[in-house]
Amino acid sequence: MMLIAENQDLYRYEIHSLVKAFYPQEDVRVVVDGSEKARKLEDEAAETFMHVFMEENGITLIIRRGGEETVSKTAAGDDENFARKSPACKTALKHFLYNTLTEFTGQKLPWGDLIGIRPTKIPMTMMEDGSTPEEARRFLENEHYVSAEKAALAVDIAQRESRVLSKLHYKNGYSLYIGIPFCPTTCLYCSFPSFNVALWKEHVDDYLAALEKEMEACADLFAGKILDTVYIGGGTPTTLSPAQLERLIAAIRRNFDTSRLLEFTVEAGRPDSITKDKLQVLKENGISRISVNPQTMKDETLRIIGRHHSVQQVIDTYFMARDLGFDNINMDIILGLPAENGEDVRHTVAEIEKLSPDSLTVHSLAVKRASRLRRIIDENGYPTLVNTDETMRTAAQGAARMGMEPYYLYRQKNMSGNFENTGYAKPSKYGIYNILIMEEKQSILALGAGSISKIVVPGQGGSRIERSDNPKDVASYIAHTDEMIRRKRELYRGLLGGV
Repeated sequence: MMLIAENQDLYRYEIHSLVKAFYPQEDVRVVVDGSEKARKLEDEAAETFMHVFMEENGITLIIRRGGEETVSKTAAGDDENFARKSPACKTALKHFLYNTLTEFTGQKLPWGDLIGIRPTKIPMTMMEDGSTPEEARRFLENEHYVSAEKAALAVDIAQRESRVLSKLHYKNGYSLYIGIPFCPTTCLYCSFPSFNVALWKEHVDDYLAALEKEMEACADLFAGKILDTVYIGGGTPTTLSPAQLERLIAAIRRNFDTSRLLEFTVEAGRPDSITKDKLQVLKENGISRISVNPQTMKDETLRIIGRHHSVQQVIDTYFMARDLGFDNINMDIILGLPAENGEDVRHTVAEIEKLSPDSLTVHSLAVKRASRLRRIIDENGYPTLVNTDETMRTAAQGAARMGMEPYYLYRQKNMSGNFENTGYAKPSKYGIYNILIMEEKQSILALGAGSISKIVVPGQGGSRIERSDNPKDVASYIAHTDEMIRRKRELYRGLLGGV
């Protein structure tokens, strides 16, 4: 455990996120000096790694290792009271903490002191306000210590996203997300709401009935607005039978005006859940974009992470979808999987190049608290997780050779190598929903277990986001569908009026 004590509870999240970025293998805890929690954890930890003092005239950081004080620094300011919470004080703390840890560890982070999940928001907002791309790039490098490579990537993607968004009805439109929380098995790294479909087989139709009820009750919430995209995700939507898929899509088209859809995505995902009959249902019902996700093209790793399919199944499923006429197929891969190295990543990228999908989403492994991988790490120590600049470039170069461009980007906590997830796509094959969910420019009505609806509310000084979430547990969702409906309608009535 790496224990950090602050003299007052002002910036616990920022301190935790930055220290964790430098020490991803550590269990980082941030406590307030003298609190009951601090006293308890002090007994468990060998020592307190860092003390953070936020005082009127400055910030002091004291780092100790092996019982000896190794760093003691103070950042002073003339005009700020650092003992009070403010945006300026938060920025000063992040800068000071990042620079101190960089000096202490000898390493720089690719995204500098940025801890948010949407780094492209900064250059996009700057360019919307009149800054040039070069000014936005320099700002990321100089003000947030972002590497030149990542700053250029963020600005490039922000420009591309802006061009896509300019063609959408994102101010007078909305998107629809439907969650199917069932999977053939739960992957080692997964923290999403997912339930073994074999165990829930007798209740899937009950779940669809609850989902249809929620659709019918919420269909009028965006009356008069244009539905731009529909995304069916999960879980693994193709754990549904062909008849259940037909039922689900029919309910969507019955309750929502899909006549102006720009994109209809089904995240088919797991090759061991996909059959020709299911793909035919999707094709006949106008699904325009699907995913066939290998995560890796190494059979041994697939077994380790709990995906009960082979590399050959990935290939066979991909060509089956092509033969049925799907011309917008995405593939996902994950860098930093247990026991994989740079050569494994090169092999995976080379095999995907042979298939040439229309888009490739490159994920950096994020060790989520709710995942089985996190439990394994806690119980048995940190496994070999390798993700480097080299592996990230391997994936980017492979995408470029397939004629793809980076078009969206986001980050997560506890990512291997402190990198990012990047979506690459061939021109005209961008995942529009992916851009919308990342940039939070459009309201999204999300239905089903574990889903989170987002309403973009315009206002002076910029828009704000209001959320309405559904329970992750399938049984709770089925039992309390009426409550989910009531909460949504009350929220939407208060924000949008007239419902």
